[in-house]
Amino acid sequence: MAAIALVTGSARRIGARIVRALHARDCRVVIHYRNSEAEARALAAELNATRADSAACLQADLSDPAAVRRLAAEARACFGGLDLLVNNGSSFYPTPLAEATDHDWDELVHSNLRAPFLLSQALAGDLARSGRGAIVNLVDVYAEKPLADHPLYCMAKAGLAMMTRSLARDLGPAVRVNGVAPGPILWPEQGGADQDAVLKASALKRAGDPDDIAGAVTWLALDAPYVTGQILAVDGGRSLALAGT
Repeated sequence: MAAIALVTGSARRIGARIVRALHARDCRVVIHYRNSEAEARALAAELNATRADSAACLQADLSDPAAVRRLAAEARACFGGLDLLVNNGSSFYPTPLAEATDHDWDELVHSNLRAPFLLSQALAGDLARSGRGAIVNLVDVYAEKPLADHPLYCMAKAGLAMMTRSLARDLGPAVRVNGVAPGPILWPEQGGADQDAVLKASALKRAGDPDDIAGAVTWLALDAPYVTGQILAVDGGRSLALAGT
């Protein structure tokens, strides 16, 4: 029977590539979005045209705990269970210390850390019962070395890295929990500073492709039965440069 996957933040960009990669492996997919309804519905329609009743889409604001818990229940109901949870949804923007607000805490910490925790909490039983349950969290190379003027984002991703390891210990052996830490793949839509410098500092001297992340997520979700508690850096060697700073 095909695995059923919920991928948060998956209407577009890297999340959509993850959905396509899992769907190509015969998974049924639940596409989550916050504001990108048109893109989510278009992606679901495209996938359903390829294989009937294989994709659904759900809306939720990941900064709202009640909405996150509702998303878990609705995702479970879409196809009658769940095997895979991919916590990809994320907010990202700078929060210099003197300017960070309570709203920034809610937006960045809830979407990057609390929502993945709440979804894992709500769906752990479903994943355990599936017999092949797995969680893959999208972390960041900046969970280890901070990005200037992004303390809240970096703190949240560092917490997500620890959550990945903690839940791997607590949910094993029934559920595997791993992470992927992307490097320079797609720049933030509001612009990324020092892009050339970031690329030159990486070992491979180039940006990656979203399919690099999708492939890593798919491998950890479906093809790595003896891997848990690991965070795979898919960053072209960017973390090597960060380690030397």
